[in-house]
Amino acid sequence: MMNLDWIGQQNASSYMGVADHSRNTFLELKKKKVHRYVIFKIDEKQNEVVVEKTGGPAESYEDFTDSLPEDDCRYAVYDFDFVTSENCQKSKIFFIAWAPGISRIRSKMLYATSKNGFKTALDGVQYEIQATDPTEMDLEVIRDRAH
Repeated sequence: MMNLDWIGQQNASSYMGVADHSRNTFLELKKKKVHRYVIFKIDEKQNEVVVEKTGGPAESYEDFTDSLPEDDCRYAVYDFDFVTSENCQKSKIFFIAWAPGISRIRSKMLYATSKNGFKTALDGVQYEIQATDPTEMDLEVIRDRAH
């Protein structure tokens, strides 16, 4: 027998809204370089993705990873600056779907089913990383993907 609550949740989460503030904060990161990173969470009561935290341009990758919860899912974007082998300054925007192994199953399902719709709303994401533990998104992984 099928679990109808789960199906209803899955279908409802597919239509997760994106708060205007979330879109605007992403655009500030993308165009104005106001933020190094933005961490988003799903507000289940409002049924939308909202900004949980932003990091200033001077913050490090470690500051970013330390801001992610150890036991719950989040979406994040990180603006990674690097210098190419031709000595050119570049920047790539990473979308990170953070789903630690110890987070609640309901949370994992909600974030997984809402991810594509939310990522599509963030026009300008260049790379995606799905991580269940910190090693899957450490700085070396980001560097390798950006080059």
